[in-house]
Amino acid sequence: MLQICINDKEQVLEAIKQGNIDTASSAFGNLIDDIVLKMEQMGLPALLEDVFEDKRCGKNKQIPLKFFFTLVIAAKMKIKTSLTDIPFAINDADTLAQLGWNLYDTERDIEEGLISDGMIRGFLSKYQKNTEYNNEFIDLYNNFVKAVKDKLDIVPYIHILDCTDIEVNLDNDNYEKSEVVKDEDGTRRGYKLATLRGLTENSGIIEEIDIGSIKSHDTKVSDNIIKNSSALKRGDILINDRGFISRDTINMLKNERGVDSYIPAKKNMDLYKEAVSIAKSKGKWEKHPNKKRKTQEIAFVSGLGSMWRSDKADKDVDINVCVVRDKISEEEYDYYVFMTTDLSVSAKQIIKTYELRPEVEEDYRQLKDFWKLQDFKSTKYVHITFHMAMLLIGYLFFQLYKDTEEGKQYAKKSLPIVLKNYVRKKKASVVVYAGSYFATFDLLEIMQLYASCGAEVRKHLDVIFSKV
Repeated sequence: MLQICINDKEQVLEAIKQGNIDTASSAFGNLIDDIVLKMEQMGLPALLEDVFEDKRCGKNKQIPLKFFFTLVIAAKMKIKTSLTDIPFAINDADTLAQLGWNLYDTERDIEEGLISDGMIRGFLSKYQKNTEYNNEFIDLYNNFVKAVKDKLDIVPYIHILDCTDIEVNLDNDNYEKSEVVKDEDGTRRGYKLATLRGLTENSGIIEEIDIGSIKSHDTKVSDNIIKNSSALKRGDILINDRGFISRDTINMLKNERGVDSYIPAKKNMDLYKEAVSIAKSKGKWEKHPNKKRKTQEIAFVSGLGSMWRSDKADKDVDINVCVVRDKISEEEYDYYVFMTTDLSVSAKQIIKTYELRPEVEEDYRQLKDFWKLQDFKSTKYVHITFHMAMLLIGYLFFQLYKDTEEGKQYAKKSLPIVLKNYVRKKKASVVVYAGSYFATFDLLEIMQLYASCGAEVRKHLDVIFSKV
């Protein structure tokens, strides 16, 4: 059974002197635990309980939902992708105590983990909503991030919308709701993940996600985000790649939501051809603002909305562009055209804004290569979305941590680089449980206590401390 304990050092000290303790655990700490504890201090895990319906019943509810989710998130941050890893995700007793974990199981050995993987599977079985591609864990992520932004007063005004393929084993058709696509990238099975990234002061956070068929067009998977996301506000900027080119979408964003789009034109568009022609004829080229692009120059062309028409031409908003020419030989250039519905900005501002877009590509690279976003241990759709949502919350925690005083030293660094250079600062400690009490002692303190006890008491303590 689960024993509820109260943090009371005086009571535990007296129990140690009498050799009357129940169990003890060592505590060493690590970077992930530091991040989790900082998020706890900021009050973020508690928000998970505010935005998610707890469908558990009976004795499973003895473990607070926020603590269960914290274990899962910590497991994802430690690159432990299996459900069987979750019970062991946090095994530092002092970290557990600071998180408010004041329980120990009198019937379950600590080496068996804090909870059983059977309990986790039972938990997931209660969230198999039968909708086309969504479920409660996608909603959990979106609602949680909104609550976090409100609590921390994070209000991005520049956003990047993009999609990435989530691939699974092509030969395994047991992956629920997965589909197969054949295109220039080959034949692949999986899903498509849409993300809305909001730029913050030092980095950025994934504000909202959606999931759909790998066969679907990016705009279809992102449709709900584009039309309904509360993250997009009047006066905001939305950066897209060519996969999102849609006159109707750009019109709606500007006319109905007051959001300006930044998006590259395709070479087969009349607008592209006209923009390049005008830029060439005017010959007013400037240096590219990015000093790394030494072979490139830019030019501004305005009033090109009439060169790209929709079926409802009266709704078409005007478009200005930045034309980029890249010198490939003495007399030859490649041309690129970047469009915006924001008519108040210069060519330099257009290109500098659009060059923020690669940040979302870096998100995808890290999430897939290091964080193991596509490492699914089950073919069940609810398990897949659970893994993705919890992993993305872990990624969110790391991004938020880098904006704190403790984490600012890691700004602009990825988690694998930070872990490689991390130096543990926390001293080793021991958490001791006695009856309905527990307390944390540093290692030297517990050694001095042990030495001060009589021989008979030490015999009793040896039984417990020999397992630490």
